Amino acid sequence: MQNYLDFEKGLAEIEGKAEELRALARQDPDMKVEDEAKALDQKATDMLAELYGDLTAYRKTLVARHPERPHCKDYIDALFTEYTPLAGDRNFADDHAIMGGLARFNDQPVVVLGQEKGHDTASRLMRNFGMARPEGYRKAVRLLDLADRFGLPVIALVDTPGAYPGKGAEERGQSEAIARATEKCLSLGVPMVSVIIGEGGSGGAVALATGDRVAMLEHSIYSVISPEGCASILWKDAEKMREAAEALRLTAQDLQKLGVIERIIPEPVGGAQRDKGATIEAVSKAISAMLTELGDATPDERRKSRRQRYLDLGSKGL
Repeated sequence: MQNYLDFEKGLAEIEGKAEELRALARQDPDMKVEDEAKALDQKATDMLAELYGDLTAYRKTLVARHPERPHCKDYIDALFTEYTPLAGDRNFADDHAIMGGLARFNDQPVVVLGQEKGHDTASRLMRNFGMARPEGYRKAVRLLDLADRFGLPVIALVDTPGAYPGKGAEERGQSEAIARATEKCLSLGVPMVSVIIGEGGSGGAVALATGDRVAMLEHSIYSVISPEGCASILWKDAEKMREAAEALRLTAQDLQKLGVIERIIPEPVGGAQRDKGATIEAVSKAISAMLTELGDATPDERRKSRRQRYLDLGSKGL
């Protein structure tokens, strides 16, 4: 069953009517409804193209959070072979919000890691809705250490509303763990590419998105704070999230202009959730292209180039 966003209500009605007609025809083969159903299909297709042709920043936020978008686990299952996961931070626990391990991408040995939100109630609770605790970021550092030690490129898939802000996480050094992960990304001597596949929220996203190349899916978002959080702080009114989303410049299109990301990966009409296979294939091609762009360089050259990239952030498009 298709999960519709608030702004897709009209589309839901049209597609629902088309399905009702076909259901009636299945019950009574003498009913001739296919022409009417096809007309509704065309109307739905036109409406979908119109809706997604000019999404506001806040509507993009809703699309980025869509529960049926492909998540980190979907990409790992589809694009990587011989995936061997790594568990735990060798200090406190295994954080299921961050998953990753050794794998092959197009038969090339790599390290892959990312945030996983889960796909149903049980898995979302287990994954803490993609909000990692300190042990998650320390597990990420372990993976980055492995990559550096064995000369393996790193592929990071970012999808988190932010690091978990709970009391226990703060007591165990949440900000320090995020800083260590970010520092480790900057010090890598191997290529690192990051793809924001859904939400890129605050430092929790930066910890895995500090790569040589950063790409975003067309309707994903990347921001220092959520629109709702920004509105609550600035205007003391979370209902001003639409204005906040515009002010934050959190869309892939804005961030490419600012030089925060290098590449926008197109999504199917209607968003990644409408055609997961096509979306995953587009991400695969983008990762391949970015790894090729990075080419051969010495570890010191990579570190220097990566650091300069982040020193230059925001210098474009202002």
